Amino acid sequence: MKDCIDQETYSSERALYALRDTALYYCRFEGIEDGESPLKEARNVSLKTCYFDLRYPLWHVHHFYLEDVDFTIKSRAPLWYDIDGEIVNSRLLCPKAVRECHHLNIDKSTIIGQEFGWKSKDIKVTNSSIESEYAFLDSRDLFLKNVTFKGKYSFQYVRNLVIEDSNFDTKDAFWHTKDVTVRNSIIKGEYLGWYSKNLTLIDCTIIGTQPLCYCKGLKLINCKMIDADLSFEYSDVNATIIGTLVSIKNPLKGEIHLEEPCEIIRSLSVHPNHCKIFIKDRQFFIINH
Repeated sequence: MKDCIDQETYSSERALYALRDTALYYCRFEGIEDGESPLKEARNVSLKTCYFDLRYPLWHVHHFYLEDVDFTIKSRAPLWYDIDGEIVNSRLLCPKAVRECHHLNIDKSTIIGQEFGWKSKDIKVTNSSIESEYAFLDSRDLFLKNVTFKGKYSFQYVRNLVIEDSNFDTKDAFWHTKDVTVRNSIIKGEYLGWYSKNLTLIDCTIIGTQPLCYCKGLKLINCKMIDADLSFEYSDVNATIIGTLVSIKNPLKGEIHLEEPCEIIRSLSVHPNHCKIFIKDRQFFIINH
């Protein structure tokens, strides 16, 4: 049975260091002492309707539950090196939330911060919004569902990612990723998916210039491509595209199935190209030079 702490305010350095088996309600971590790391090395703790305005509050914490918790910009890097946590209906409004964490579930939360989710493993985010310039850099084993995302350079160097029913407004997304699957989602932004390996897009809408170049093992299944010019340059691609596509440039190999003709650019290729292009299941052109 957990001990309880109710309606207390803490501002000193490591105020509740190594706290064990405790539930905190309506507590605030703020004040003129401006102490760091108030809950560092805690174990088996839950926090409900709490407020953090101090730096590095939950580092090296294991087995925790947060509900209706606020992390302000001054908390800076609140969750690092943590294991086995759940965050519900909370607001992470800080530059560097979640780094080198394992097994976190985040639901119904708002995240705004430049470097969210770096170098982490087994992270699940559902029914939430994220605004981040460099989100999930070099992380693995991720699952996102019903997420609204805005930012740049998202998911770079990520491995083993699944995204479903989400909306992304992002630039340079999925660069150098490996084993990523996106279903029933909107992805808006320039230079999508360059240098990726085994990127699969299913029932997605892709919007923006120069998508999906230098890819290996690229698959598109029943995807729409809007304002997508210079697509698939030097990619190994198998794709079925719904609607119209602006242009295709020098894909390396594979097959591209289109509903309508588009511009095929075959100039200035530095690699041999052997990609078959079909329109309404009739072979239209083989790039081969």
